[in-house]
Amino acid sequence: MRETRPLDYFLLTILALIWASAFFNIKIATDSFPALTIAFLRIFLGAIPVILLCYIKKIKIEAFSRDWYWFAAIGFINLVIPFYLIAYGVKNVQSNLAAILMASTPLTAATLAHFFTENEKINLVKSIGVLIGFSGIVFLFSDNILINENNIFSAFLILFGSCFYVVGGLLTLKISNKENENVTASILIWGALILFPISIFVDKSWKLIFPIFTPSLVSSLSLIYLGIFSTGIAWLLRFYILKHNGLVFQAQVAYLIPIFGVILGFLILNEAITPKVMISLIAVIIGIYIVKKGNKIK
Repeated sequence: MRETRPLDYFLLTILALIWASAFFNIKIATDSFPALTIAFLRIFLGAIPVILLCYIKKIKIEAFSRDWYWFAAIGFINLVIPFYLIAYGVKNVQSNLAAILMASTPLTAATLAHFFTENEKINLVKSIGVLIGFSGIVFLFSDNILINENNIFSAFLILFGSCFYVVGGLLTLKISNKENENVTASILIWGALILFPISIFVDKSWKLIFPIFTPSLVSSLSLIYLGIFSTGIAWLLRFYILKHNGLVFQAQVAYLIPIFGVILGFLILNEAITPKVMISLIAVIIGIYIVKKGNKIK
């Protein structure tokens, strides 16, 4: 891994903004589309700009090369499973609850990276950074953590889905010598291939082509956004950060997601930004800084 540059923090922020807007777009999409269909179309649409980029840059896509099993495994673990679980879960929980559940990702990342990587061992400093960042999230949403008997299963699905992001990130390190665009395109292709037959038979998504089913314009636009931005562009950014800065640094994006969710709420829905939001934002930034400093301690 290289020394972190200002560009890396900027890209992490952009990634957080894109993913922060994903939760309410998923919720809107579920008004017209079932979860498996959302997952499939999100991956399929996300693959289009990535494949076009590879074509323009003349980058060979190795989805069906001798390393195909890595791409297939990462596509299944890092896309198919979490996309479905999160889409299914968000339908039944508030978006802020989904955001805080996803914020547990860095805790999982720091723990697993300690056991499965050579240069990202956890230490006291890194642990303090992770806990400070997570404390900022808990502080922000402390009045809105609503898990009850009606949505506890959905909440666990989202939490479980976030764990697969971390496992998929670890697997991606196995092919970190490959070009970012190639890896992204290859796992998207495999994710789409895996989900296509499943969505056809389970969700009967073939009905989408018949006039009897007319999804709303808003749901359709949300799904297109999820595919192109929250999947295609976002995953290019994710793998770029993962390759150059490591698993734990990349996972800190989960801290920023609920913060930016509040900011977007203010800009779009005129929601108030309270002192609590500012304190939480400061805690998250400090947490990210401390975790990265902890990576320098051997």
